[in-house]
Amino acid sequence: MRILLVEDERDMAAWLVRALKQSGFVTDHAPDAGTAEGFLANGTQYDAVVLDLGLPDKHGLAVLSEMRNRGNSTPVLILTAQGGLTDRVRGLNLGADDFLAKPFAIEELEARLAALVRRSQGRSRPRLQCGSLIYDSESHAFTLGGTLLQLTPREHAALIALLARAGSPVGKSQLSGKVFPHDSGAGPDAIEQVLHRVRRKLAGSDVRVVTVRGLGYMLEGTLASDTAGTGHEPAS
Repeated sequence: MRILLVEDERDMAAWLVRALKQSGFVTDHAPDAGTAEGFLANGTQYDAVVLDLGLPDKHGLAVLSEMRNRGNSTPVLILTAQGGLTDRVRGLNLGADDFLAKPFAIEELEARLAALVRRSQGRSRPRLQCGSLIYDSESHAFTLGGTLLQLTPREHAALIALLARAGSPVGKSQLSGKVFPHDSGAGPDAIEQVLHRVRRKLAGSDVRVVTVRGLGYMLEGTLASDTAGTGHEPAS
């Protein structure tokens, strides 16, 4: 699940990014309205936007209003320390999907985000599956053959990105962008190290990660992979 966090309080934002990452969320952080609008304009598809109202360059409700005027229907959860009825009513009228008053527990934020995405996708219990590999977006957990799969945050992010497009290749740069934060300084081969660990954890199952020459990486069920001439390199 990819989230845009629009929050100007540095400590609050750093805490949220770390906590969400540990739960398998990929989070882009915008410290002001201008940066947020840049993220939204560059074509990145977000599952939800977490929007603070007290931004330094523009009120959060103005950001929301402009999103909806452009036809952007991404679910928006508003964070506010104000908690006033007037802001809630204005926000709902402008197209906000939910509110959460500060201070709050990270577990509540995660639950509300999962509910927003579930409603926006029209599913009662959203999950992704390839073979015996299942991801439940409510619990943010992977199971493999019915057994909980233990993953690091980066392995978790990589596997979500691959599972969301199971059967189709995901480009190396695209996958790296979902796994590593923008300022991580990760080298060009860092994603391969993450995938090596993922492959080890999938070993012996009916699912594997393959390298598709010139296109990137792909998650597939092994029963469908034994065809000739696909251009797949060994998944070692």
